[in-house]
Amino acid sequence: MPPNAPEYRGKKVSMTCFVDASHANCQVTRRSWTGVMIFVNRAPMLWYSKKQYTVESSTFTSEFVAARVATEIVEGLRWKLRMMGIEVDGPTSMFCDNESVVKNAARPDSMLKKKHCSIAYHRVREAQASKVLRVAWESTETNIADIFTKILDGHRHHKLSQMILWRNPPLAPKVPKGD
Repeated sequence: MPPNAPEYRGKKVSMTCFVDASHANCQVTRRSWTGVMIFVNRAPMLWYSKKQYTVESSTFTSEFVAARVATEIVEGLRWKLRMMGIEVDGPTSMFCDNESVVKNAARPDSMLKKKHCSIAYHRVREAQASKVLRVAWESTETNIADIFTKILDGHRHHKLSQMILWRNPPLAPKVPKGD
């Protein structure tokens, strides 16, 4: 931390990140698409949706590249909050729907052949080892970042949109029977 960093003011905030990639989604270039959604205290704070710069040969590598991008965004947002005097409570929870990425992000002995995938792995692994990030699995059905990576049917799009807007929906008032 820089010596002139402001003191913490107010309550701590928590951060949650959802990340997804759609492998070879672009029909012209066969590049994958990255989607990231970040919540601060359950409020949608930042979203990111962009085509990846490289063509990936597997879903695993495209998901790891997406996780690296999300890691860099999370670290940048944590730094901005810190420089405003806002303390982030614990590591940011990053949810992705690829079990191999979750398992490999926790293993220091993964063998990856492609250099850029290896760099992505080490970037995510380093953030997790330094307790800035905690990578966990989220079902594809409830992964909010899915909305930023592919075309969805109306029902699923509506469901995920509602999850973004009402991450913790208020309880509906009970209406007495007969009214």
